[in-house]
Parts: sequence; structure tokens; C-alpha cells
Amino acid sequence: MSKKKFEILESRCVPLPLENVDTDQIIPARFLSATTREGFGENLFRDWRYDKTGNKNTDFVLNNPTYSGEVLVAGKNFGSGSSREHAVWAITDYGFRVVVSSFFADIFRNNSLNNGLLPVIVPEKYLKNLLALIKKDPSTMVKIDLGKQEFSVMPDGEPIKFEINAYKKECLMKGLDDIDYLLSIKDVIIDYENSRN
Repeated sequence: MSKKKFEILESRCVPLPLENVDTDQIIPARFLSATTREGFGENLFRDWRYDKTGNKNTDFVLNNPTYSGEVLVAGKNFGSGSSREHAVWAITDYGFRVVVSSFFADIFRNNSLNNGLLPVIVPEKYLKNLLALIKKDPSTMVKIDLGKQEFSVMPDGEPIKFEINAYKKECLMKGLDDIDYLLSIKDVIIDYENSRN
């Protein structure tokens, strides 16, 4: 399924300064029965966003209108736990395009890259400073330049580099998933197959 092309994103941030956030906290297991990717965003962090009677928890950051944006800045070890892709679907369906942390669980990171969500790894000290800056000034803007693999605080923060697999980078920049990518190079594949006969 094609995604929106990712080249340069400038956005405000939503801070979630919690460590060891697992996929069951991102999207509780009771919401995994849906057969399509749509609609998971309404249950993102469900047990933190709402109390047991269904009322909004006004202390939780997603219910605080002070914070908004397409960038979720999370604490260390984000996305641990089970391998459910639904966690990524919930994050993207809510409207996030980037998650920033100092460490991601490997399966969550791979699921993110496979589903159009960019996981940006920054040094732990940088992450703590970024979270403090956003808390102090919720209007803080950041810039993610995927082509250059740079993350920076606007307007004049020093860019820092982040790593990404070259193939997944190309897919994100072109708005392609794995199937779309293969279809985009089908002539090359056909030529190769013909050359082997």
C-alpha cells in the first residue's frame, strides 16, 4: 500500500517522556480484532488517554491541546513487547509520521519502516534536552530531512545525523511499501529473468 512521500518534515512535537513503553500500552490487545489498518488511532494509548468509564484523562499529553504535531518524542526503549504491527498502525492513524527516541525495540523499528513511520534514533542526552525544550516551549519546531538523514530543532539548531537502511529510506522517500517497490522495478526484474533463460 503506497504511503505519503517523506522528504522533509517540519513540525511541532508531542512529548511522551516515558521509558519502556511497550506495544500493549501503545494499542491494547483488546483492540486488535479489526481487519483493516484504519481506526486504530482512536485507541492509541487508550488506557492512558481514558479512564475506566471512558472519560478523557486530562493529564495525558494526547488530551492536552497545548501539544500537537506529527512528531512523537518518546523516552528510551520505545515499542518493546509483542511484535504487533497494530502499534505502528495506531501511531500513524493518529497522525504521527515520526517517532524520536534514544532506543527502539528492533521489531517495532522494522514494523515502523515497513509501514511508513520514520523512527529517528538520537543520543540519550540529546533526547532529554529535546523533551525539556518541548515541555518549556510547546511551540518548538523540529525539522527532519530524510534525504540528508538529519534531525534539527528549528530555526537554528545544529543538525544531528540519524541512521536508516538505504532501501527503507528510498521506500519512504518514494512513498512505497515492499510490494510497490517491486512493482516499480518490474521491468528490471523481467530483464534479469529473461537474461537467465
